[in-house]
Amino acid sequence: MSVAIVGLLAALILGALLTLDLANHGLAWRTLYDLTGEEAPFPQARGFVEWLGNSTRQPLNLALDMPVNHAEVSPFGVNTFLEQEVEPAKREQQMQMIAEAGFDWIRQQFVWEDIEIHGKGDFVDTRNDPAGVDAWAKYDQIVDLAEQYGIQIQARLSNPPAWAQTAAGDFAPPADIQDYVDFAVAVAERYQGRVRYFQVWNEPNIYPEWGEQSVDPEAFTEILCRTYTALKAVDPEIVVIAPALSPTLALTGRDLSELVYLDRMYQAGAGGCFDILAAQAYGFFSSPSDQRLRIFQPNFARQQYVRDLMVRHGDADKPIWISEVAWNPIDSPDVPADLINREGFGVVTPEQAARYLTEAYQRVAEDFPYIGVMNYWYFKPASDAEAGQSWYYFRMIESDFEPMPVYESFRDYRANLQPMLYRGVHQAEDWAIESEGVLIASAQAQFGEALSTHAPVHFLAHGTDVIARIQGDEIPTLEINGRPAEIISTRALSDGWTELVLRKSSLSETFAYTLTPLNDTLLLDSIQVSDHSARTQIPIMLSIGAVLLVLFGGIVWAIWQRFHG
Repeated sequence: MSVAIVGLLAALILGALLTLDLANHGLAWRTLYDLTGEEAPFPQARGFVEWLGNSTRQPLNLALDMPVNHAEVSPFGVNTFLEQEVEPAKREQQMQMIAEAGFDWIRQQFVWEDIEIHGKGDFVDTRNDPAGVDAWAKYDQIVDLAEQYGIQIQARLSNPPAWAQTAAGDFAPPADIQDYVDFAVAVAERYQGRVRYFQVWNEPNIYPEWGEQSVDPEAFTEILCRTYTALKAVDPEIVVIAPALSPTLALTGRDLSELVYLDRMYQAGAGGCFDILAAQAYGFFSSPSDQRLRIFQPNFARQQYVRDLMVRHGDADKPIWISEVAWNPIDSPDVPADLINREGFGVVTPEQAARYLTEAYQRVAEDFPYIGVMNYWYFKPASDAEAGQSWYYFRMIESDFEPMPVYESFRDYRANLQPMLYRGVHQAEDWAIESEGVLIASAQAQFGEALSTHAPVHFLAHGTDVIARIQGDEIPTLEINGRPAEIISTRALSDGWTELVLRKSSLSETFAYTLTPLNDTLLLDSIQVSDHSARTQIPIMLSIGAVLLVLFGGIVWAIWQRFHG
């Protein structure tokens, strides 16, 4: 028997083993899934080749170990259309289900054309009642319900009324930018101290969100900056969110790549006009584990390009909040085959959409410490009137309040989740850090505030290194997994803070940490978690590869000996 035949037999054996692994979702399948986000064997093979292409591209600078403001919040948000519900009881039923699922945020549109309807300064709605009704009333109820159920609001300010429009039509910027600024101020003043987060516009880089005209990053930047200044004048504690730009490859007049658009915004001076940058994170055809960086094929991780652009423009300390994340579950016998733009948002099964959402939240926690809130698109339609549109099927519950699999999957995930710190610099008020302390002003803190406490601080962290940044006359005691432990080292910094190294290892593991002040007040600024396990894993993987190569050679040798011995 020739060497070629022996090699072929060995390859067939290995191929059979690989096929068996892939068919049963074994180690090889899991590895390829984690790299490509694909579930079927052939897409996994193609995706693996595409993933290898990452090494041919210039690495993105995500500044993963930089402190990031406004990233310490609970990440669980959902888009709502509460204003479309005619009955107040249905608004409350939605909010109740949102809270029961475990969401802490809603991204709710405060529709300009639905509030300042008939003319500037006119907040009386006479569209269906000649006597007029208070246009603010339903929005007042939405804010009341949010407070009642412990939900925070991201108020999206968009959709100009007809009286403010130009010939460019619906969604176009108003003829007088000051009209929009004044509307934003009116909303902020009415809900001052109750609604803190305001988003200016939505997807101005694509049609029809800028009307019947070419998009204009410079013109939008003027709207953003003027609104930012006006909102901060109402209340300096207001947080301004720049609009999510739609992921697109287009370079036409009506549509423009979000990366080109954002770069032009920065060149026009937008960097000083927002606190949070929003992005979209639709997964389209692959799961959130997809690590391929393909500029011409959007996926869940495409926001890394946005982050890289932010870092290049000096905004590494600002977060990205995801305005919309979802996978479209239209691969279902219950969905009509003749949908408008059927595959425009990707195609997955309802079960995949449900699983992918929870995997997305987990990947953000583990890999993207610069992301704050991530809002699912969307919670509920008010009716089935748009069931012919593919985007309708993103809904989390039906119009009759029947939960979809994605709702139940998220609710279960949230109920069983243990908040944990992964790689990144986490502010002391991070939602995953448990403490009875209060935030106080501290000039040398990373973002001007630190946690002051006399009580223990508890948190779970997963990584190789864990460092606490503190101030105080005494070093706190440390417990790891409930047992007293020694602080590995301390280092006094030039800014008056002290770094405590709580753990340093070559293995990435999960431990429960407790820092307890002694007699003095502990001032905690942040907890930094690092993961250097790759330094250990690379030699191990090379060793495994060498062993497999030897085993393959042994198989070839054994077959050769069998027929020639």
